[in-house]
Amino acid sequence: MKNSNKLTSALFLAALTAALASGTAAAKETTVNIGYFNNVTHAQALYMKAAGTLEEAFPDDVTVNWTAFNAGPAEVEALFAEDIDIGYIGPVPAITANVRSEGDVTVLCGAAQAGAILVKSPDAEIESVADLDGKTVAIPQLGNTQHLCLLKLLSDNGLAPVDQGGTVTVAAVENADVLNMMDQGNIDAALVPEPWGATLLDGGAQIVLDYDEVYRDGDYPVTVVVVRSEFLEEHPDLVDAFLETHTETTSLLLEQTDEAAAVVNEELNTATGKSLEPSILTDAFGRIIFSDEVSEEAMQDFADISLEQGFILESYENLFTER
Repeated sequence: MKNSNKLTSALFLAALTAALASGTAAAKETTVNIGYFNNVTHAQALYMKAAGTLEEAFPDDVTVNWTAFNAGPAEVEALFAEDIDIGYIGPVPAITANVRSEGDVTVLCGAAQAGAILVKSPDAEIESVADLDGKTVAIPQLGNTQHLCLLKLLSDNGLAPVDQGGTVTVAAVENADVLNMMDQGNIDAALVPEPWGATLLDGGAQIVLDYDEVYRDGDYPVTVVVVRSEFLEEHPDLVDAFLETHTETTSLLLEQTDEAAAVVNEELNTATGKSLEPSILTDAFGRIIFSDEVSEEAMQDFADISLEQGFILESYENLFTER
């Protein structure tokens, strides 16, 4: 009987030890949740996801979870819900997230600059921004980067949107629908990001302002990387590893553009079931400046316009991550 009790106790202790060890191992496992768009302006994210370079950079007990978004506001809400730790996102949603979170979401680094053009219907009599007077101009989304760039262009040329007493109708149109609406005569011009700019040109649209003429000679972010402060404080080593991999990927996009673009295009095909035509891919990449730097002056301009337009209720504080 005594031997039986000893055996039972030994088995119990062994099972308890194994359970505790298992629980400790499970507790050490970490998941890094990364948000991004299936868009060439988020090329670093697409490349890293396809090549698995983050998994190689992180320790074995770290899992990478990628989540694709269609619009900045949805990714902002995911950041607030702590479903996303690090996110590739437009500069304007990044500012909104920083203000609304009272500084909890900060800009970690840059990803891409410029990458947008102002085009017109071949039938529209538009040669300059001044000719947008009385015209209808499409942008992807109210309050996004291209919208704010358009508002700045209109203001600089003495124009204003209809809803502000001006003569320019600004319409939020899904990028994929712009060409059809232009062909049907519903819109006269569009300010769109790549690869939609290249797609519109391929469909017969004409350039009014190229990527380096829309705003600040192209020295403005179209994609930045943000991070939740809590995640940064808890996992500074993982954020450092992410930054190093992001920077290496940015260099690849600059130095081995054709090879990197092919990987990005294949990932687009895997994720969406559709890749870009080689000519459109090359054209689009030619208008995007990949960089891990961010123009603070451009970000301040975006914040000022956002505040003026009521997209945010106060200016940002501590927008950039302190490293």
